[in-house]
Amino acid sequence: MTNTALPPDAKQAVPFASEGPNRRLRRIVAERRGLVVPGAFNGLSARVVADSGYEALYVTGAGVTNGHLGLPDVGLISLTELAAHVAAIRNVVSLPLIVDADTGFGNPVNVWHTVRVLERAGASAIQLEDQVFPKRCGHFEGKAVIPAGEMVQKLHAACEARSDPDLMVIARTDAYAMEGLGAALDRARAYVEAGADMTFVEAPRTEADLRRVIAALPVPQLINMVIGGRTPPVSAAMLAEMGAGIVLYANAALQGAILGMQRALQELHRAGMITDDSGVVARFEERQRLVGKAEVDALEARFATPDET
Repeated sequence: MTNTALPPDAKQAVPFASEGPNRRLRRIVAERRGLVVPGAFNGLSARVVADSGYEALYVTGAGVTNGHLGLPDVGLISLTELAAHVAAIRNVVSLPLIVDADTGFGNPVNVWHTVRVLERAGASAIQLEDQVFPKRCGHFEGKAVIPAGEMVQKLHAACEARSDPDLMVIARTDAYAMEGLGAALDRARAYVEAGADMTFVEAPRTEADLRRVIAALPVPQLINMVIGGRTPPVSAAMLAEMGAGIVLYANAALQGAILGMQRALQELHRAGMITDDSGVVARFEERQRLVGKAEVDALEARFATPDET
């Protein structure tokens, strides 16, 4: 019998069904074509990402913290809260999930546990960073990094902890802001030697430094385009020409949602009402389509008892 309750992007995954989302992500990243990956911060935003035709999504720690707690990205989210969001997202989309695990929630033993938990929740890649806990957004002031050797041990633990060898470990360094590009590249090279499948040099401030990062490191690079942040805006096409693996827009959806909520609520405050055709909200039918109401209706019909039909 056909399963009518598949995630909304399941048809996208059919050509690659035999490889699974983890191996699919590895293949995509290895192509170094500047794949644009947006962030998601809950199940609904993940459905919108999938519905919009993207090939992967990023579970953003900043977005989960902002959206779930209403607080800034300063290391306040817990592993339990993050894993619950990853599981909810995995339940509704089949895209590869890149999960922002911040500093790994502690020492190498904690990192080992973090990888196990997030892999079971549905992660296809886990990103770890070398900031001192509590971390800060990579585009905030006041960051500090742990010794490179300590991060190397965290990465050894992460690589050993994964059950699926296709689960990617992404190593981020925030050393650029404090120690400069040379030091950041030295750290990234050490992280590759420790087993990282991909590296992420946070917040380069010039296009020339972006080019140097991509050219200098032997594994694919994740380039973080923070809207309003410290890295200059560079098009995905240009980053693809440079050979970037992923072009990350971690909080574009979140910032768009904030603006949309503000506009809708300002209109409600101004007019005292909002109609389905006001142009400031999604229509009722569109909301039900995105959350899979038709699939739930089909399940109810399939499993109805005889006296209910």
